[in-house]
Amino acid sequence: MDPVLNTVVWLVQKVISLYIWAIILAALFSMLASFGVIDTRNRMVWTVMDFLERVTRPILNPIRRVIPYLGNIDISPLIAILLLEGLQRLITMVYLRAMMGGY
Repeated sequence: MDPVLNTVVWLVQKVISLYIWAIILAALFSMLASFGVIDTRNRMVWTVMDFLERVTRPILNPIRRVIPYLGNIDISPLIAILLLEGLQRLITMVYLRAMMGGY
């Protein structure tokens, strides 16, 4: 087994997992801010929300252009998470096939 390939696959899987968590946190912060639970005028809260919005914008904006809003509900985070989970499964499947000599 190639240790470099193992490391690269592990790293890509972890980055995708972190991105999924960033999407979840961004959606959670957005919901809490819209209900007035957290104060967006607080500098720390605003900084965290701004960071999460900037990190998740590249994947959520293309989905938002394709999928319309359902009333006031934004389902783009859910679709992005499903797509990223599918990507993780695809990477795992290709990796396992390569390790078992399927290519």
